[in-house]
Amino acid sequence: MQNFFSLLKREFQLFWKNKVLRILFIGAPILYGVLLGYVYGKGKVTDLPILVVDQDRSELSSKVIQMFEDNEVLSVSSILYDQNNLSKLAIQKDATCVVIIPKDFEKMTLTKKYPEITTIVNTSNVLTANYASTAIQICLGTLKAGVQIETLRKQGVPENLLASQYEPFKTTFIKKYNRSTNYMYFLWPGVLATVLQQVLLLGLALSFASEFENGTFKDLVKKCPSILKMLTVKIIPYLIMSFGIWIIYWLFTLWFRLPFYENLAPLTFIAGIFVLAASFIGILVSIVVPNQLKATEILMVIATPSFILSGFTWPLSQMPQTVQAIANVIPLTHFLRAFRILIIENGTFSQTTASIRNMIIIGLVCAIAAYIALYFKKKEALKEI
Repeated sequence: MQNFFSLLKREFQLFWKNKVLRILFIGAPILYGVLLGYVYGKGKVTDLPILVVDQDRSELSSKVIQMFEDNEVLSVSSILYDQNNLSKLAIQKDATCVVIIPKDFEKMTLTKKYPEITTIVNTSNVLTANYASTAIQICLGTLKAGVQIETLRKQGVPENLLASQYEPFKTTFIKKYNRSTNYMYFLWPGVLATVLQQVLLLGLALSFASEFENGTFKDLVKKCPSILKMLTVKIIPYLIMSFGIWIIYWLFTLWFRLPFYENLAPLTFIAGIFVLAASFIGILVSIVVPNQLKATEILMVIATPSFILSGFTWPLSQMPQTVQAIANVIPLTHFLRAFRILIIENGTFSQTTASIRNMIIIGLVCAIAAYIALYFKKKEALKEI
């Protein structure tokens, strides 16, 4: 047991002597957590600039503009009266949308000639385009309803029949889970989990590769002849440090006032499996590729696109089968699925069993492969001793 703790101490010392690894493993999660927390802290976009071309200059067109100004998502940056230099002005004002109200809009509306309001949406940024166009649709839809009801009222339709005359049936949309469509709740946790996986992979890429390069692997074999013990000694320090990062992430949720209170215990358990699975991938590459630079390069190829491939932002079902197969061998894919079920959707632990099983399989396969690879490395080292 004393030998085991001395080996653990050795691993922590090796970690601490590597300045780059120290900054990467400890600094990156804190830096990304704070930086991205403030980037997405607002949660949803507001005051998106739009241009309005009012060719009618009537009371009804003024009402349209007022409705835009009253909407929290929109901000009318300029009101124009013609379409001269419209594209240039839209770029200059960074307008998300341009709304064109035609000439004789009020007159044609009142005489039921069905005028058309044209909205030009700048889709160079899909997020802002969706927010702005939805807000404009809501404003114009509300105005349509108001105009229709007022027309029916003037025709003598009784007040109690106005709503049913205008709207033959009602539609109700109920938002669950992220009701405010808060971008912070949606994106921030997924990015932080990606950062944790990335620092684990890069940190453990150096675990055995550095021993091979520095010629200290023989000393390690002398002190620790057991392969299982060797693997355990390499992984435990990262498990301990990952738990520290997990606590920091939890403190961040308090700092940024995120309502992540339910199912924290089962999620912590699943996070432990996630860390183990990622650790064994890092260990395997570190043994098979006994060069620190090449090992980190290989793991960067795995880690960098993992968030995109995870299905967290773009549905996994919409990707080609080959891409889905690649995504399913990355632990992050399954962890983020479990996170969404437990924290965002308030699901139960039993609903995450598929994700847990997949991470265990990934971890076991990599652990067995690492054990076999390390067995041959140890055999080579013993011949040289």
